[in-house]
Amino acid sequence: MRVNTNLFWILTVFLALMAAVYTVWSLIWYDGQLEWVGTVAIALCAMLSAFLAFYLSRVHKAQGAELPEDLLDSNIDDGDPEMGFYSPWSWWPIILAGSGALMVLGLAVGFWLCFIAVAVLLIAIVGWVYEYYRGYFAR
Repeated sequence: MRVNTNLFWILTVFLALMAAVYTVWSLIWYDGQLEWVGTVAIALCAMLSAFLAFYLSRVHKAQGAELPEDLLDSNIDDGDPEMGFYSPWSWWPIILAGSGALMVLGLAVGFWLCFIAVAVLLIAIVGWVYEYYRGYFAR
């Protein structure tokens, strides 16, 4: 994480320098008029990079140790957390994706399709949430 923090601080300095260079360049190019969009965009990117670097440095200090990804003698599984439980035989995510596609199609073709998509979406969410309460895998 220390490497990530250092990279974001380097990116902050680079973007701050580029914001200054862009400001001077736009003043020269446009005969004394400042081009606001690029100047503000690059300056905000520098601020975002500084925020991320500061946040990562605070998290690194709060953890009190290095991450497994930063250690040379760690294995691949050391940094592999439990991501949760997903049922591999469930059809509900496919129906949920289909209702999302139907929703986008409804926005593009006809808004009346969105009402059908919302109904299918609600059925798919309820089915996915409650699939372990019925049938063979009920608990």
